[in-house]
Amino acid sequence: MDKQQFPTFDICNLNTPKNINELLSVDRFRGYVESNPHLQQVHNHNYYHLVYFTEGSGEHLIDFEKFPVKTGMMYFMKPGQVHQWYFKEKYDGFVVNFSSNFFDWIGINSSLLQKFSFLQSIKITDHVIELNKELQAIISPLFENIINENLLNDQFTNLKIGSQLLELFILIERNYFADSNAVNDYKSVLLNNFQSLIDQHFKVKKLPKDYAEMLYITPNHLNALCKDLGGISAGELIRSRVVLEAKRLLVNKELSVSEIAYELNFQDASYFVKFFKKYTNFTPEQFRKQYYI
Repeated sequence: MDKQQFPTFDICNLNTPKNINELLSVDRFRGYVESNPHLQQVHNHNYYHLVYFTEGSGEHLIDFEKFPVKTGMMYFMKPGQVHQWYFKEKYDGFVVNFSSNFFDWIGINSSLLQKFSFLQSIKITDHVIELNKELQAIISPLFENIINENLLNDQFTNLKIGSQLLELFILIERNYFADSNAVNDYKSVLLNNFQSLIDQHFKVKKLPKDYAEMLYITPNHLNALCKDLGGISAGELIRSRVVLEAKRLLVNKELSVSEIAYELNFQDASYFVKFFKKYTNFTPEQFRKQYYI
């Protein structure tokens, strides 16, 4: 498919203070938005995106689900997620963007990120956190330290920022995901691997047994794992990924429904329309009218 879905940005596309390898950028949020007006439209990016609000109001659309913008809200977004901001009044905070291999570059294995629920969870609500007053008092100075460290820009800057980000991640995990910490690491890694395989193959592999085979487990085991950790079946997880991709494609009005059906490997457009309406309660055309760009 040659037609562009929507803008996909890399850190190099941002007008913001970055490290020399463009694996990390740090900024105050208001200046970040004003310096990057292209981020006002529906878009995605191929880096992790962390935003913490110290003031403001509005909405944040993430993969077509709406969440509030207000003081104390923190957003953790994974590469590939589609989003858009809507602000009602003055806003500010902090933003940190980092590549998936930023931690590898500073000598910390990036697989460590799999330990943090808010970066890996299949539930989008786990990526949106409202901090209590006690944590706000701790985390705002931590972001100030990251901003100041980025200005130093010496040989230790990225290592120091990496360690401060890990400190922040641990604070969030301990305070908001204590129950999930008891989950067997093997199960978490297996679920993450399943999600990764879905992202790679969802257009052609639609059945849990296909993924169970690649993971060297039984379909029943995979289904039990998904229900235990995510609350939904393996089949639902696969279908939700197909629906999400359909929504992402429908945002571009230049793509016909038939083209999208073909891209997602449906037998024909009518089958795709029935599938989409069954899981969203909208026809593709009804859905896309909400998000024309």
